[in-house]
Amino acid sequence: MTCLPMNEFILDFSQVDRENIAEVGGKGANLGEMTQAGFPVPPGFAITAYAYRHFIEENDLQKQIKSLIKSANFKRPQELQEASKKIRHLIERGTIPLDIKKETLARYSKMGSFLREARVAVRSSATAEDLPGASFAGQQESFLNVLGDANLMESVRLCWSSLFTPRAIFYREEKGFDHFKVALCVIVQKMIESEVSGIAFTNDPTTGDKHKMVIEAIWGLGELIVQGDVTPDKYELERHSLEILNIEKVAQTKQLVRAGHDNKERSVPRHRQNRQKLSDERIKELAKILQKIHAHYYFPQDIEWALDRGKFYIIQSRPITTLKDTDKDTDKENTRVGEVLLQGHGASPGIVTGVVKIVTSPKQIKKIKKGDILVAPMTSPDFVPAMKIAAAIVTDRGGVTSHAAIVSRELGIPCIVGTSNATKKLKDGEIVTVDAVKGEVSKGGRTGRNKGTDGDKGTTVKKVEVKLRDDIRTATKIYVNLAEPERSKEIAIMPVDGVGLLRAEFMIAEIGVHPRHLIAQGKQEVFVSKLTDGLTEFCKNFYPRPVVYRATDFKTNEYRNLSGGKDFEPIEPNPMLGFRGAFRYIANPDVFELELAAIKRVRETYKNLHVMIPFVRSPLELLQVKQIMAAAGLMRSPTFNLWMMVELPINVILIDDFLKVGIDGISVGSNDLTMLIEGTDRDNNEVASAFTELSPAVSWALERVIKACQKAGVTASICGQAVSSYDSLVEFLVKNGITSVSVNADAVGRVQKVIYEAERKNLK
Repeated sequence: MTCLPMNEFILDFSQVDRENIAEVGGKGANLGEMTQAGFPVPPGFAITAYAYRHFIEENDLQKQIKSLIKSANFKRPQELQEASKKIRHLIERGTIPLDIKKETLARYSKMGSFLREARVAVRSSATAEDLPGASFAGQQESFLNVLGDANLMESVRLCWSSLFTPRAIFYREEKGFDHFKVALCVIVQKMIESEVSGIAFTNDPTTGDKHKMVIEAIWGLGELIVQGDVTPDKYELERHSLEILNIEKVAQTKQLVRAGHDNKERSVPRHRQNRQKLSDERIKELAKILQKIHAHYYFPQDIEWALDRGKFYIIQSRPITTLKDTDKDTDKENTRVGEVLLQGHGASPGIVTGVVKIVTSPKQIKKIKKGDILVAPMTSPDFVPAMKIAAAIVTDRGGVTSHAAIVSRELGIPCIVGTSNATKKLKDGEIVTVDAVKGEVSKGGRTGRNKGTDGDKGTTVKKVEVKLRDDIRTATKIYVNLAEPERSKEIAIMPVDGVGLLRAEFMIAEIGVHPRHLIAQGKQEVFVSKLTDGLTEFCKNFYPRPVVYRATDFKTNEYRNLSGGKDFEPIEPNPMLGFRGAFRYIANPDVFELELAAIKRVRETYKNLHVMIPFVRSPLELLQVKQIMAAAGLMRSPTFNLWMMVELPINVILIDDFLKVGIDGISVGSNDLTMLIEGTDRDNNEVASAFTELSPAVSWALERVIKACQKAGVTASICGQAVSSYDSLVEFLVKNGITSVSVNADAVGRVQKVIYEAERKNLK
């Protein structure tokens, strides 16, 4: 973390990095991080959160703002809007202290020349934005094409006041943020007058597909894409090879461009209206930059970009906080009752049936009742209270980065954008089914759907609706791989045998703070309590079926991304082979003991929770981990099983020695095991083509481990991606007598059939 004085009003991008959110907000911290990393970021500076707080204090505004927020009834949109209006008026008529003004204008003057003032973009950057599990993106205001001292200072004041828009106030209340612990930094950045601009995701934000990259592009400045006022081109690429998978070209008739001192909507020239915004070569050129940004952050990113005079610029990058796993084969067993009325872009997955309510203005949002389908030309922050109770959102305009899309994903409700004519085609009061997986709106309800408490109104079809045949049973157990507590309830309704791989990483990323940082602050209970809550959700929903929890296997580069992580994590040249797994538990038992405390707490109520130890480098390590667990009161018993991951060649070679230490089962992590056997990094473009779990060497390793487990009388499972992808591998494993397989939820139905046929073949 860059060490900064707490009372700096102005900081250059070169002075900050991603650890400086408290000073310059999420946007400013990421711009500094990318500037230091050498990405093409337009130059600029930050007017810090300290300056904002100094302004609030000098104008004595805190008490007045608190009183206005306290007096508003958040269930009544008009009261929220009125409170917001009064607060913003207070801020906008406030006096900017002279010291802030002098430093800001002195730094601004350096961006221009002696005869020409710089044209800049002025953007808001909240100090709590872009955190894991919460995104403040799009809630505060930005101003483009700002020129001159007076206009700059007025834009700064307007940015500060936008911290109290209705949507921003509502969101903080919903998320439990203290309104005065969130401050606002203002970013002043060289204006890029883009010919083409857009937003990109390094993972598919709609399906959660981590192998797919999505780029959206429009003509002109990027504000129209964020507002949802223009439906963009959409380009999909394979994230590793950068192969273009799909191009959706959308005609564009209007664009936002600079006109004198203002930004104006203008018609797109006729010869461009139906053209693809970026050529295939340009798409790949941009994708290479996005690929490097993803690699730098080790986390899926939501990136704003612009193309100006043949050069790409990165305007902003932030983590995608709304990724969810979504099944590609969702709802195949459900059939439409009526015709397809509309087609658009699925922006937040799910399927729902409800009553259409057309809302063309925020003044009409009172029409929306719980479970209605909100249909609008596009949404704005004023729509949020209605969106909160709607069953689904459908808009005429916008892409997967529009306001409707972002908020729908945060609320977890289905959303379709860019239909072009939903408000004209649909009628108030009619019943429709919104399938945001396929991007379709159909007439009427659906057969075969799950009945909800509201009957046909707002009836949600589960995202995972995999039909398992009731007339077949398999000797080989079928488990599922899971990570997110939110999905456990919907997947637990499937007739599977339990959870074969419960990953800790999502729950700990949700906590967002490095466990040793919490220990140093004496806040261990925060970690234990939140992990307990997450584990309880899985165990409760699957009870009495077993839930096998794989203890944390964060690598150092992943741990460093947690708040406070840089103070405790080394920088390793190869984190995959570094400080991780069992070795970490032995070196830092205090952190492992927090996990064990959570496990013990859950098992007081749910005895179906078991533990699996990852990345064990020697039988001695396994023994030492068992000793730490025993000291914490967790010992193997008929109701508590201890498993070990088999993901290193040494686990295969010395499998008999590992089994002698005393465990109840193993589960093969085919991803790491294949990489280490083949010496191939599947995430490295240069060598990924050499990675294959169907290698004879991997098959030999699997057969050796299964036979050793059979001889020792312990269970043998597999939980890597390979068993969800390759039917031939499933057949091979069944033939060799594997006890169970743990697969992705969307693969359960298919794998069940493959196992059933393989077992029948073996019996014959």
